[in-house]
Amino acid sequence: MEEQGGITVRRALELPGLRGGLPEVVAGADRLHRTVRWVHAGEVPNIASLLKGGELLLTTGIGIGARPAEQRAFVRRLAERGIAALVVELGPRFTRLPGALVESARAAGLPLVQLHREVPFVSVTEEVHTEIVNGHYALLRQAEDVHRQCTEALLGGGGVPHVLRILAGFAGNPVFLEAADGRLLYAAEGTPWTPGTPCADPLQVWEGLRGRRSGAPEARPAGSVLVDVPGGGPGSTGSGAGAVRARLVLLAVAGRLLPVHRMAAERAAGILAVVLMQARQEEELAARGRGDFLTDLAEGRIAAEDAAAQARVLGFKPGDGPLLPVVMRLAAEHAPAGGWALLARAVAEELSPVGVPVLVGVRPVEGRVPLLLGLRTESERTAVADRVAAALRTGVERAGLDRSGGHPPVVVVGVAGGWAAASAGLRHAAETATAAQGLPERPWHDARSLDVDLLLWRLHRHDETALAAFVDRTIGPLRAHDAASRSPLLPTLETYLAHAGRKAETARELHLNRQTLYNRLARIAELLGTDLDDPRTLLPLSMALRARRHAP
Repeated sequence: MEEQGGITVRRALELPGLRGGLPEVVAGADRLHRTVRWVHAGEVPNIASLLKGGELLLTTGIGIGARPAEQRAFVRRLAERGIAALVVELGPRFTRLPGALVESARAAGLPLVQLHREVPFVSVTEEVHTEIVNGHYALLRQAEDVHRQCTEALLGGGGVPHVLRILAGFAGNPVFLEAADGRLLYAAEGTPWTPGTPCADPLQVWEGLRGRRSGAPEARPAGSVLVDVPGGGPGSTGSGAGAVRARLVLLAVAGRLLPVHRMAAERAAGILAVVLMQARQEEELAARGRGDFLTDLAEGRIAAEDAAAQARVLGFKPGDGPLLPVVMRLAAEHAPAGGWALLARAVAEELSPVGVPVLVGVRPVEGRVPLLLGLRTESERTAVADRVAAALRTGVERAGLDRSGGHPPVVVVGVAGGWAAASAGLRHAAETATAAQGLPERPWHDARSLDVDLLLWRLHRHDETALAAFVDRTIGPLRAHDAASRSPLLPTLETYLAHAGRKAETARELHLNRQTLYNRLARIAELLGTDLDDPRTLLPLSMALRARRHAP
């Protein structure tokens, strides 16, 4: 890929026209990567005034001048114009290039090439111009290919984050979508072009620009790209056709950004403009960005020592107290259009009166809402969990996601700790929230009390057949009885085990007299072929009852 859609001086010298002239580079050999924008042939002393920069100048030397001072001035003016290279054909005017000409070109860093054979300049011009035009078409094809990928991603349900990741992957640099007022909406990581080069974490890059507007030239690395996403609506600046709804920012931190990257960004901006015109897309994008950060933290992709700074970029500034991870799991595969955008806003509004710092994100693909809260002390855990769970459920109801897929939302509160513990705490809470689906509905579950359920869920994922066989061996006859009887016995066994085999408490909760309970327990023992008074039987029975929702 050639910069600006042109070709380099080196490539021009490799084409048949110039190669036939036996070119010899006598100055500026380290500058042959310069881009040739156009080819011009001329023999007048003031040729520099006719050029715009980036030209490959072909000459026989007639206009260069005979005196050293004229030759130096000729080279100096060309260098000031910024031409790509000077190519002189040896012949009647010069049998070898003058020393003053060569020394001036070296001093100015201007590639100087002498041709030892005569070449038709018109053929050289046609060849180079054809190569340049083909290069422009190649750039357009690359930009159009990125545009096609972005369009297919949106049509396939990938959303704006997928579009930004495609653009970041193509550019090999991080890409940011910021609101018109400069707030970060989403950050996508790019893959560097050079193998072995570490990826720049986008939030760390943004943190490095904190306190300065990323759109300001002095705040961005040289060569970065800024593209406006047009459109009116909330958060936009200006009015009418010139209104700006958001900005795409491509930062050149892992490699150069070329004009083709700007072209691709401009096409992506057109797609994003249409998407962002839908209500509340900015809120959903920002919530997805926070959800991605919390997921990366949970999965160990963010080091504990970097997490606090990156969280500040996203607006989370807890004190010195412990951090409390919370995860809500939704069966939201049938979520209404725009439901996640509504949820992001509703949950934020419901959590504002809770009175503790909170970072809330959404992960629509997994149906998760991860949160991180800043407590003052560990003793606040239960009270804060109660308020957060209530706020989450209210937000879910407002967003119309409360019964998506037929299951109520599950809220799991993890173990509080510092940034080092937040990663494991979020991961544990997320897994537990998935494992807890199907349990009796509660305002929130304590992750510490569901370790057995988590273990059974992991076993179910690893070996579904083995778990089902265990359930069938342990309580299969009782399940068969209940399926055929109007007097089910499984609830009696569950209550009995919940009270650790204490019959008096079991009878009170079931509102049974003792003899009726004894009869039921005897029937259960007969069906299962076991002794319910033996403590060794209680654990497998309890585990089988908890595992049966994984083995229907």
